[in-house]
Amino acid sequence: MKTGVIKAILCAISLISVVVLLGVVFYILMAGARVVSPGFLFRSPDYINFEEGGIFPQIVGSLYLLAVSLLFAVPLGVASGIYLAEYAPRNIVTMCTRLFVECLAGIPSVVIGLFGLTFFVYYLGFGPSVLSGGLSLGIMILPWTVRASEEAIKSVPSTYRAASLALGASKWQTIRLVVLKSAYPGMITGILLGAGKAIGEAAIVLLTTGGLATFLPHSLFDDVGSLPVYIYLVLTVIPASREIGEAYAFGASLVLIGIFLCISIFALLLRNRYIKRLRGE
Repeated sequence: MKTGVIKAILCAISLISVVVLLGVVFYILMAGARVVSPGFLFRSPDYINFEEGGIFPQIVGSLYLLAVSLLFAVPLGVASGIYLAEYAPRNIVTMCTRLFVECLAGIPSVVIGLFGLTFFVYYLGFGPSVLSGGLSLGIMILPWTVRASEEAIKSVPSTYRAASLALGASKWQTIRLVVLKSAYPGMITGILLGAGKAIGEAAIVLLTTGGLATFLPHSLFDDVGSLPVYIYLVLTVIPASREIGEAYAFGASLVLIGIFLCISIFALLLRNRYIKRLRGE
């Protein structure tokens, strides 16, 4: 098969992916834009009269859960990635560790939610709370952070390490001042993927937080609402007409997409800043 034909096929497949993505976003925009208003964004939910309620506690709750999950997963993931890429010997233990990390990435989220319910909520006594939900989400995104950090560190040319060591730097100084700075763009991309999974997760949050809160949490041990759970509730649990439930679910979905888009733009700007700094621009 000629190269031009292969390029045309690959280009068509890429365009199909873009069209599908734009179609989904456009549909959600058209279905949810009519209910998005200042009142919808800054009021608490009213599960009896949807037209008098909003999603402000759910927005804040989603951001709280995301922050706790990243504070848990990112340091552990980056540290694990550094060890696997720079220190771990090539033996059966390291191979098993990588296998377990990949298996953890494939565990269904509802299973992780069940673990969080049993361990964090009941055994440790955290109760349905921001802390229980955030730690459970952190476990879910931890393998993404580990793999992204390891691959980003491995992609740094070995000549960088050799040059740093030749100038008298220790191995840790080389990792901290040379390798990690060069690997930041790839690590940020992996963290962004994990953040997208965490902020859109419903099953784990429903099991570990309750998800019915209509108030802002004041501590890590308070119950908390989230946008994915709100979408689930207004469509399946809370009594409402189908039209009203769908409208408010699409409105919350549109806000959720907007939040993730803002996080993505911030992460990409941060990544590009590091890339320019590495190039000396």
